[in-house]
Amino acid sequence: MKIALVLSLLALPAFAEQAALPDPMPARPVVSEFADPRAGDLVRFVGIVEARTETDLGFPMNGTIAERPVEVGDLVHKGDILARLDPEDLEADVRAAEAGVTVATAQLRTATDARNRARILSASGVGSITRLEDAERALTAAEARLEQAQAQLARAEDMRGFATLKAPEDGVITQTFAEAGASLTGGQPVVRLAGTTAREISIDVIEKDATRLGIGAVFDATLIANTKVTAQATLTRIDPVAASATRTRGLHLTLSDPPVGFRLGALVHVSPSVGAEFGVVLERKAILDPAGNPAVWVVERANNTVHRTPVTLGETFGARVQIIHGLEPGDEVVTQGINSLEDGQIVGPRVSE
Repeated sequence: MKIALVLSLLALPAFAEQAALPDPMPARPVVSEFADPRAGDLVRFVGIVEARTETDLGFPMNGTIAERPVEVGDLVHKGDILARLDPEDLEADVRAAEAGVTVATAQLRTATDARNRARILSASGVGSITRLEDAERALTAAEARLEQAQAQLARAEDMRGFATLKAPEDGVITQTFAEAGASLTGGQPVVRLAGTTAREISIDVIEKDATRLGIGAVFDATLIANTKVTAQATLTRIDPVAASATRTRGLHLTLSDPPVGFRLGALVHVSPSVGAEFGVVLERKAILDPAGNPAVWVVERANNTVHRTPVTLGETFGARVQIIHGLEPGDEVVTQGINSLEDGQIVGPRVSE
């Protein structure tokens, strides 16, 4: 009995030491998101058909509008007359320039005859060489005056031609700025022409959606007024700056051979085409060393470890950035606490922020 008691007392410190050992620390949970290139909530947008080019047209000189035969909404073709200036002053300039050419031509004829006479007299020994040189200089001056007069006539005729404002392309008049009888200064707009040859669809999206879309993405467009009328459009431009009031980005989709129903101002539904690919996007705070060698922490759920994975960055939109290369669809990427992780570290379950 005494021996058993002694053995029990000796074993107590060992048991106490084992009981005092702390439990191993549980693996830290991670805040993460999945790399998903699918359209997600990019289901459908409402857009408006617009002209790819819209130009304010005016005259390059001062003048008074004699007529403006077009109104807002008129369809015009290339070469159609949009407005005319009062040609009275311009016609006077042309007549004055024509008179200048006539005078210069006569002066050149006289100088030519004088040079020819001086050359004959000099050859026969009657006239002096100095007189011949003076005649040749006078002839050169007369030729220069004729060239100058001809240039002034060409300029006056060009200005007279500029007094007629013509449509540079097929389009529709979307705005007028001056009426017949109004006095204009050079460059002042008279009408605004929206070209109908090239049309596009303009839509506004939040920055998160804008980052998922790459130039060249294909969309299906359906006319709201007639759902049987459809067309395809390709994303060709994303506004570099978000709208200050709505914080949305403008997307411009070029229509490919649109049907007649896609008139300027028509409302359309726009949705990604089947099979269209969308870029992977992440929050910028998930990127390690974005200015040097960008990388992210990818969670391997087979063994619950994280691995540093290099990535190639694309455009940045607000708080999110495009990932061009480095991630596969479905990769789980840590978005918070990235600077306290180590390669191969075991992590816990995924949690929300």
